[in-house]
Parts: sequence; structure tokens; C-alpha cells
Amino acid sequence: MSAAYAAYPTVQFAAGGGASEHRPLIITLFACFVVATLFITVWAGRQTKSASDFYAGGRQFTGFQNGLAVSGDYMSAASFLGIAGAIALFGYDGFLYSVGFLVAWLVALLLVAEPLRNSGRYTMGDVLAYRMRQRPVRTAAGTSTIVVSIFYLLAQMAGAGVLVSLLLGITSDAGKIGIVALVGVLMIVYVTIGGMKGTTWVQMVKAVLLIAGTVLITFLILLKFNFNLSDLLGSAAKNSGKGSAFLEPGLKYGATGTSKLDFISLGIALVLGTAGLPHILIRFYTVPTAKAARKSVIWAIGIIGAFYLMTIVLGFGAAALLKPGDIIASNKAGNTAAPLAALEIGGGAGSAGGSILLAVISAVAFATILAVVAGLTLASSSSFAHDIYANVIRRGKATEKEEVRAARWATVAIGVVSIALGALARDLNVAGLVALAFAVAASANLPTILYSLFWKRFTTQGALWSIYGGLTASVVLVLFSPVVSGKPTSMFKTVDFYWFPLENPGIVSIPLGFLLGWLGSLLSKEEADKVKYAELEVKSLTGIGAH
Repeated sequence: MSAAYAAYPTVQFAAGGGASEHRPLIITLFACFVVATLFITVWAGRQTKSASDFYAGGRQFTGFQNGLAVSGDYMSAASFLGIAGAIALFGYDGFLYSVGFLVAWLVALLLVAEPLRNSGRYTMGDVLAYRMRQRPVRTAAGTSTIVVSIFYLLAQMAGAGVLVSLLLGITSDAGKIGIVALVGVLMIVYVTIGGMKGTTWVQMVKAVLLIAGTVLITFLILLKFNFNLSDLLGSAAKNSGKGSAFLEPGLKYGATGTSKLDFISLGIALVLGTAGLPHILIRFYTVPTAKAARKSVIWAIGIIGAFYLMTIVLGFGAAALLKPGDIIASNKAGNTAAPLAALEIGGGAGSAGGSILLAVISAVAFATILAVVAGLTLASSSSFAHDIYANVIRRGKATEKEEVRAARWATVAIGVVSIALGALARDLNVAGLVALAFAVAASANLPTILYSLFWKRFTTQGALWSIYGGLTASVVLVLFSPVVSGKPTSMFKTVDFYWFPLENPGIVSIPLGFLLGWLGSLLSKEEADKVKYAELEVKSLTGIGAH
């Protein structure tokens, strides 16, 4: 630990200890982004007249625009802060997140993007309700959407608390909780005023800023090592204190049989989770045609692919430039590795260049968090209003105006819950938290979506067993895992009630979700509606009759 303490003044500066002379610049950049996005939101809000405008942006966005917005929705705090931190601390094993998040897009493109766009209207519940009993499946779909979204929101809230604390020198728990609350309030404003139109434009702006910021830091890190990747990786391995082991599998996942299983579980969750994420699924409804939906996913793959390649340089660059003790002293989970690397590459603590680069990159990361939380909140509030309120509580008799009003109130409620849980999760690695959301989405949503689209014997009972079974299994296993209790890195560090040994439940809960959907359908007393399935099959594959 001596090396860590020797370099501790750098961490103190990054945390705000010596940044007071540059703090006006930092605050100005943050304020500029917030004001600009609020302006966009108000502008879009004035054009939001109907439920279609609020939920799907009037289906007016082009394939490229939606691809940019999908990228903005997908490249979250986990991508920018969590992956860089995981690579900086664990080398090769942290790199799994970059690969997993990218490969997951192939599942979304090949299996769900176009059929979902053709089959639904606003939410996942629309697809399920087409050939099954409306009220039970919409209730299940709405519940699942809200739970998955809240898990994902935890990661963004944790990232926001870490990031702004780092910049403004806030070290108290109360101050960090205040930052989480501020993000929650902004998120509520974005969604209630702007709806899908405002959220989409904010996500497009954020995607451009994030790519530009990442390109800049990647270029500067590569310049530092004369564009020689071998030198970069060698310096990272040497500086990490782990030597060649830093560049090999096993530093985080591999010491025991349990950690190897955790590695497989994480990989399964990352690859299968994207196709079940509610805030990604609703993006396909914002384009006018199935062709535009395909184009948007192809654009997103290109943009996201380039970004994740650059996160490798960010992570190993942080490992090469910073001591592990510095990163851990700033944030135990490594979430500040990318901003600290920006500070170092710009000239180090106390330099104007370092401070400007730190401020710019942190403002970009903050923009990332705000855009993603808006998308998540919109997905969950839309599902509550459209599936649960309009079609279950009001039995399809709610007016569009009442439905949109319910969505806005749901936004406030989800915002309050997210603030409370985000305050508890502020010390956890944001990439790990997002991986949990992926596991829940892949366990509850993905089996039901695939069975609905491609299996004609799928029944209402099968859908309910799949959603509730996968959801319950994944959430219970997370609650009784080391993520919540029993370890220094857990949410509750001082208590120990975990019995499930893995940090990611995907290896158990995802197969269980598929099994329960199959078993529930076979044991169901009702016959599947094969006529409706035939209609859905034609609609999903051709787009005939799509909204």
C-alpha cells in the first residue's frame, strides 16, 4: 500500500482537494450541458400532443437518428466508467464487459429488432397481449419492465454520485446522496416534459459528445505510447503490480471454481440481456418502418462497436498511467479510472490541461448518465401507464390524455424509488450493477419475447410462469448474493446473509426462465390461439398491419 499512499495527493486533487481554482470551469461545463438539454426537452415537450408522441416520438425519427439515440441509450455509465475501471483493476477479466456488451447487439439485431417493431405499438406488453389474455400478461410485462429498469437505474445513479463527488470535492455521504437526488430530479423533468421526443434528442446529443470525448482521450493515450499497443499493454501490466497475469484470464474470475462459474454466468447475462432490456426495446417503436428499425440497429452496432474498442484503450491506459491504489482510494469499485486517466494525460494534478480534460470528460460522463436515466424512466413509466393503468386498471377505457398523465405520475414515483436505492448502491461498480440488470432482463423478458414470436404453442400460463419465475429467481438470487451482503464490496458491508455464491445469477435464472415458459405452456389447460399466432407471424416478419 505504500505506493498507493505515495501517490495519494493526485487522488486528493481528483476528489476535489486541490481543484478549487478550476472548479468554476467544471461547474460551468456541467451547467451548460444541463441548460442545453433542458432547452431541448422543453422544445420537444411543446410538440408532444398525443400518446404516440409521448411514447414513440410520433414515429418520426430516421434510421440514423434512432441508431444514434439507441447508442446514446446503450452506452451508459457502466460503459464509460465501469468498464474502464474494471479493466484498470483486473486487466483481461475486465475486458469481458466490452466484448459482452458488443456481442449482445447481434442477438438484438438477428432475433428481436424487426419482429418487435412490426408486432408492437409502444411496449413489450403489446406483443404478448396480441395472442394471449390481455390483463395478466400486461400486468406481468409492466412489472418486469419496472423491475429491470430500476436495476439499471441503480448503476446510473451510483455513477452520478461518484462522478460529481470526484469533481466537486464532496466526500460526505450526505453530499453524495444529494447528488443522486439531483440526477433523479433532472430525470423526472426530462421525461415528464419531453417524453420520447425530448429523450431521443438528448440521447443523440449525448452520443455525439461521448464518442467525441472518448476519441479525444483514446488519441491522447495512444499518443503518449507512440501508438504502440504493445508498449501500452506492457506498461499497464508492469504498473498494475500483477505482471503478465494482468494480461491473462483469471485475475478476477479464475482463482476458484466458483469464480469461473461467475465468469460464465456474467458472459451469458451480457450476451442475452440486451434483447430483453425495456429501454432498448421501446426505441424500435420510434421509427416509421421495419426497414428503418433494421437500419437503426446497424448504425448502432457501428457506433457502439467503435466505442467499446476505445474502452479497451481507456482501461489499459488508466492502468498504465495510474497506480491501482490511487484508483481504489478515489473509488473502491474503480469507477473513477477514466476521469483520473484524463486528468493524468492532460498534465496531471494542478495543471490547467489536466483540469480542463477532467472537466470535459466528467461533463460528458454526466451527460451519459442523464440521457440513460431518462430513457430507462420513460420505458418503465410508459409500461405502467400503457400496460397496467390503461389496459388493466381502466380496461382499455382510458383516454390518451389520461394515459399520458398516468405516465408522468409514474415517472415521479420511479424517480423517488431510484433515488433511494441509488444512494445505497453508490460504492458498487456500475458495470457490475448493469450486468445484474442484464441478467434480470434475460431471465424474465427474453424467453417470453422469443416464445411469443416464434413458438405457436406458447400460452398465457407459459408467459406468466416465464416472466414471474425468471424475475423472482434472478432478483432473489441477487438479494442473497455477495453483491448485497457479506463482502467489503457489498451494498451492505456490515451484515452477512448471502447463501448464493455467484455475483451474477444468469447461469441459473436464464435457463429457468426458458424452462418455466416451456413447462407452463405444456401444462396449461388452455389451447394456444394458433390463428392469432399465424397473424402475428405474418405481421412480425412482413410488417403488414404494423403501426
